[in-house]
Amino acid sequence: MSIRTPLCDLFGIEHPVLLAPMAGVSGGALAAVVSRAGGLGLIGGGYGDADWLEREFDAAGDARIGVGFITWSLARQSHLLDLVLDRAPAALMLSFGDFKPFLPKIRDGQAKFIVQVQTLDQAREAVDAGVDAIVAQGTEAGGHGGTRATLPFVPAVVDIAKEIPVIAAGGIADGRGLAAALALGASGVLCGTAFFSSNESLANDNAKQAAVSGSGHDTERSSIFDIARGLDWPTGWNLRAMRNAFTRRWSADMDGLMQNLSEEQARFEAASAAGDTDVAAVIVGEAADLIRAIEPAQDTLHGMISQAEDRLWRIGRLADPIEED
Repeated sequence: MSIRTPLCDLFGIEHPVLLAPMAGVSGGALAAVVSRAGGLGLIGGGYGDADWLEREFDAAGDARIGVGFITWSLARQSHLLDLVLDRAPAALMLSFGDFKPFLPKIRDGQAKFIVQVQTLDQAREAVDAGVDAIVAQGTEAGGHGGTRATLPFVPAVVDIAKEIPVIAAGGIADGRGLAAALALGASGVLCGTAFFSSNESLANDNAKQAAVSGSGHDTERSSIFDIARGLDWPTGWNLRAMRNAFTRRWSADMDGLMQNLSEEQARFEAASAAGDTDVAAVIVGEAADLIRAIEPAQDTLHGMISQAEDRLWRIGRLADPIEED
């Protein structure tokens, strides 16, 4: 069997799988591999760096890719939207903030527009704006997110979105998760943790190994790493990452962290550069349990599709009517 959904038609892709635009991890090489393997790769525009964006678009070559931004940060550097649209991306995804001021320019640029939501009110706002697709992100996701769990949140967004394709995100890293998302009414999935430890990922090798060796039970949501990185995130979102010595020291003592902030930020920056995962952030989600190898992204994607096809075939067999004697 073949899995084809409205998402495939919207983006002109073979498989309904999108690479999450992980800041500092989803570069041009990784996005290109995912796209060439039949999905859609999104470069992680993150907090905005023009030179980095240019370099990663170049690294993608002629692959058909998209890009994602943190909306509130893009608002501080709106010129980056022009830079990206000049590259004619297949899609542009915005998360965490008011996307509406960017809508006219994105429409003029002909890119398909994806908005990621964490609440039903945000989903209604996206529908009213007429976006091309909506990512319904559950709290199981790595990186920043909200509080709703993926399983009940996705179908609730599907009911609101009606004809707009919904993309499930959060805790999905293999074919079982893809099959489940489709059963919930989603048209596809957005995966970050699944590709974090890919060969082509920009993540540090030690971070990749920590993700492969870790578990979703080892992750938690907090603002510790945002404080360590000097990022002033708006109220309402925090970050899921793996626990380590740094979080165990400071998670229950935020006041102490603030009192030692200069010293701890310097220590964190040095650890990040050295790949010291006892201090540096390994930003993955609860789906870490399902990632057990550092492998080419193409293998991850094709394995996901093969497993989903098998699961859906089995479900279809169970749904066949029983013949009477």
